[in-house]
Amino acid sequence: MVICKLPILLAERKMRVADLIRGTGINKTTLHKLYNGELTRIDLDTIDRICEHLNIQVGDLFVFEKNNKDQNLG
Repeated sequence: MVICKLPILLAERKMRVADLIRGTGINKTTLHKLYNGELTRIDLDTIDRICEHLNIQVGDLFVFEKNNKDQNLG
């Protein structure tokens, strides 16, 4: 499962989602869904804008964790 670390990144920078919206011009709904882990698809341009604004790499924004059911398959 891909996990978005946006809440952690914003907290480390003492930023709010509203700050990121103003800084990137990304749609409010999109960023709130991403922040809350509700987004299932994301445009590469959106990732690019977030990474550029926060001065991070894509791997800093997303992390892959195996699902528990995958671990039980042996």
